[in-house]
Amino acid sequence: MVIKTSLLCKHCIILLILISFNFSTVHAQNDAIPYFKGAIKKNRVEEQRNIVNYLINRDLSLPLTDSTKENWENAFWAMELLQYRSDWATNRINIAFDSVEKRSTDLQRSLLELAYANYPNDFVDAVRKLIEQTNDEKVFALCAEYLKQNDSSEKTNDYLWEQFETTNNSYGWYKNTDSITSIISGRLSNQKILPAKYILPPFFATNFLKKNVVVYSIQRKNRDYPGIAIVKDINGNFIKNDDGSIFYVLQLARSVGNLPFYLTNGNTPQGIFRMHGFDISRANYIGPTTNIQLTMPFETSIQKFMNDETITDTIWTEDQYKKLLPDGLKDYKPLYETYYAGGIGRSEIIAHGTTIDPEYYKEKIFYPLTPTQGCLCTKEIWSDIDGRRIESDQQKLVDAVKRAGGADGYYIVIEIDNLEKPVSIEDILPFVK
Repeated sequence: MVIKTSLLCKHCIILLILISFNFSTVHAQNDAIPYFKGAIKKNRVEEQRNIVNYLINRDLSLPLTDSTKENWENAFWAMELLQYRSDWATNRINIAFDSVEKRSTDLQRSLLELAYANYPNDFVDAVRKLIEQTNDEKVFALCAEYLKQNDSSEKTNDYLWEQFETTNNSYGWYKNTDSITSIISGRLSNQKILPAKYILPPFFATNFLKKNVVVYSIQRKNRDYPGIAIVKDINGNFIKNDDGSIFYVLQLARSVGNLPFYLTNGNTPQGIFRMHGFDISRANYIGPTTNIQLTMPFETSIQKFMNDETITDTIWTEDQYKKLLPDGLKDYKPLYETYYAGGIGRSEIIAHGTTIDPEYYKEKIFYPLTPTQGCLCTKEIWSDIDGRRIESDQQKLVDAVKRAGGADGYYIVIEIDNLEKPVSIEDILPFVK
């Protein structure tokens, strides 16, 4: 089995801190209480200072050239992580956008991701210019999502359709079910979300995926609002607390940049994941609490995903994935996001805790939860005095999965509506039999 630690891409902030600044935040595991040295207050302060002084200010001070573009990309990612803005940094971002159409696609993508996260209204004209010139699918998608985020009107959607059709015809993008092009087309169509009363009962049925442990992560369309995770055992019964109430924990399915599911570093895809064991991560921002290992279609074989050794097919198709969906929802395309995301190369999405300083996000709706690079993240609180773990919803979730029969089964992410509030257990109790 390949163990995944969900490292934070090639621009992994913590790796840069550890290597460049020799600032040790290595965690340790105590037999009773996990410990994370980086949570101690003086280390938190030093970490943030290093990120701002070196990864942001120093790297953005360099002239933007082919040889320094990775420094700028690292700075973009650091600004996303900290939700950082300053007049000086904004001026440097303006310089990058002034010549964005001449830059590499890697830098364009990194810059657009930062703009989407930190500058949602500042670079509309520059992004419009870029979308009319690019021949790269991912750059086009990032531009389209940025413009839709800024203005969701029918006029903007018509403009994006026009650009999509023109660019698609000009550069020969192929419309197949596994391509970004196909996903862009679907997103411009604005498919409606089924309400909870239609989508949850088939998934919650006792016989659905019986003999498998199933974890459900119930989310809103707006991933700024935390969802909840509940667990069903191998007999089809939901795990309960000692007082007889349904067990649940809060869970965030939002990425740092809040990009859509199909883009690198985007939000957690909706749909079915294969759950296949526990692990302890070596990535500092995930921390020492046990995580739950997950895979998507294409990331693993059909045989392993379906847990069926008799399967001989080796080529993934929608029909293979469809077999896992309950009757009545087999043609509901939002539930195919994990299939599409795996098909275009997303990987290493797991369910984990966090050691990221929640104070970076104290103004956000989801505080004190912290976003990730697309994983499912639960709340953890660490002592700023001695670094010991004070509170862990992740440990509670792992313990519930163990009670249900272990991490061998499926993990399902489901959006139930677009209400502007966190998901509560009362939202789903009417559908839990």
